[in-house]
Amino acid sequence: MDTELFSVTTGDQAVTDVTATVATFCAGRGDGLCHVFAPHATAGLALMETGSGSELDLAELLARLLPRDDRYRHRHGSTGHGADHLLAVLVSPSLVLAVQGGEPLLGTWQSVVLVDVNPDNPSRQLRCTWVAAH
Repeated sequence: MDTELFSVTTGDQAVTDVTATVATFCAGRGDGLCHVFAPHATAGLALMETGSGSELDLAELLARLLPRDDRYRHRHGSTGHGADHLLAVLVSPSLVLAVQGGEPLLGTWQSVVLVDVNPDNPSRQLRCTWVAAH
């Protein structure tokens, strides 16, 4: 098993495409599985189409599901931060991808994205772990 930690800057984006980071980690490794993990209590990972407006659609959906106001018991941080902690219940903090010949086996329109609606932390980490096929 091999693992590496990457820095990701999300800025003010709810959805950040990290496909290139994952592909770079997998390159040259042959066949196996890549476990991708967001080691944060307020972020998750998903597979989705990017570049077609879906990123904004997801941000708007999350805003409807998890409004940023003072209704939450978890209250440190900016207003609505309690919603950030519920995100990881809806968007898993990890994914496992099959890799063949050093390339993640993604569908034609699939990208790996970091989903993070927390405005308090524009710098995140992404842990990729490799398990080789035997």
